[in-house]
Amino acid sequence: MKVLFAIAWAALIVCFGLTEARGEPSLSAATEECLGCHATIHPGIVESWKKSRHGSVTPGQALQVTGFAKKVSSQAVPENLSNHVVGCAECHTLNPKSHPDTFDHNGYDIHVVVSPRDCTACHAQEAEQYDRNLMAHAYGNLVNNDVYQLLVRAVNETPVFEKGKMGTKPSTPLTEAESCLYCHGTKLSVTGTVTRDTEMGEMTFPVISGWPNQGVGRINLDGSRGSCAACHTRHQFSIEMARKPYTCKECHVGPDVPANKVYEASKHGNIFSSLHKDWNFANVPWTVGKDFTAPTCAACHMSLLVNTEGTLVVKRSHEVKDRLPWRIFGLIYAHAHPREPDTTIIRNKEGLALPTDFSGGSADPFLLDEKERAAARKQMQASCLACHHQSWVDGHWERFVNTIAESNRSILAGTGIMEELWKRGLAAGIRTGGNPFDEYIERVWSDSWLFYANSVRFASAMGGGGDYGVFADGRYQLTRSIRHLQDRLDQSRTAKK
Repeated sequence: MKVLFAIAWAALIVCFGLTEARGEPSLSAATEECLGCHATIHPGIVESWKKSRHGSVTPGQALQVTGFAKKVSSQAVPENLSNHVVGCAECHTLNPKSHPDTFDHNGYDIHVVVSPRDCTACHAQEAEQYDRNLMAHAYGNLVNNDVYQLLVRAVNETPVFEKGKMGTKPSTPLTEAESCLYCHGTKLSVTGTVTRDTEMGEMTFPVISGWPNQGVGRINLDGSRGSCAACHTRHQFSIEMARKPYTCKECHVGPDVPANKVYEASKHGNIFSSLHKDWNFANVPWTVGKDFTAPTCAACHMSLLVNTEGTLVVKRSHEVKDRLPWRIFGLIYAHAHPREPDTTIIRNKEGLALPTDFSGGSADPFLLDEKERAAARKQMQASCLACHHQSWVDGHWERFVNTIAESNRSILAGTGIMEELWKRGLAAGIRTGGNPFDEYIERVWSDSWLFYANSVRFASAMGGGGDYGVFADGRYQLTRSIRHLQDRLDQSRTAKK
């Protein structure tokens, strides 16, 4: 084994010696040593990294880029990172004392989980913005909200039928990790070590609870939140991938967040599907009309866009909410976007950690006011106006705001009926200590706002209408659910007579 390792190492030294001689970007000695083994053991990882910008450009070179084309936002990069390409060691040996999963690996202090705090070395602005994003707080916003946890329990607990009655058994951490926390992110912790007999001999590795995970709100071992790899998947860390809707589809596929299927059926999605093979997803800045001719998710919500003269259309944002006046994901109604990314601080008039109350009111002190919504709307519409006339944009927006109001009125009607059912004891609601999401009639109610009203709003926002607003989990199913609730109430009244 040692002979094979020595041969591989010698070959690598010769190979990269020739690379430097040709004037190509240099590797650090530590990364060269990593590649000496992992090029054989994990060729998928290494070959992916070779295709990345990290593998071909040094941070020092990236710092020389000026204007909108600049991709490194940190004012300076540590000297030990500046003159080598960003390889294995540059990420997996960074800040070792901050990572509880750091372990000795062939003489190097290596950690398994690379976090946004590590990425800050080169991408400080993006990491700072992302930490102010709802997505970075997705784990805590779900796990630390008692109301949301009632829904999680209703969905994830295993039904059992014993002694003629149905009950449930609590879900396991393994189930949680591949259901809600797949997207929201898990909380990582080191629980011990394991020794394995590898191709390179016996080695000891950390055991990490909650791993693997690349959820947007993952709680990392260094205490930071999120995973850049959720969108810029390792180890290519591609701008192109993050700009394509397939990446967002991973978590925004529906039916609760039907963004992708609505996009695919929209005119924008039609153009993307037909023409995207001719577009340039790599250019920075991204030029409207030249690099692409219809927006993707990233173009509307995050990307730096310029016009064909190089003039700024809209600045890059990893915070995301600066282009979102409304949160159309109903909880239980659509509402103004939260001011803070930590939504567990929100309290409605009933004292619940919800942005709205069951009677249709909103927790206004925690949500964007009219002036703040106007600023966010202006940012969002800047990208629209790069392709559309003002009259088109105004007409689209008028319909969108109308859809928010109408869908909220529909949910208000359905919730009013559900409140009456709870009062009559036909289901156990939250005010009586019950779970408002676990009984059949409560599922009919929650389907109305969690699936159907959301579909109607997403169809309006992203497509200007279409079948996802009507028969494909849209208004048809929404009104049917409310009729179902009313029928159940009518039956109870008839039974009393």
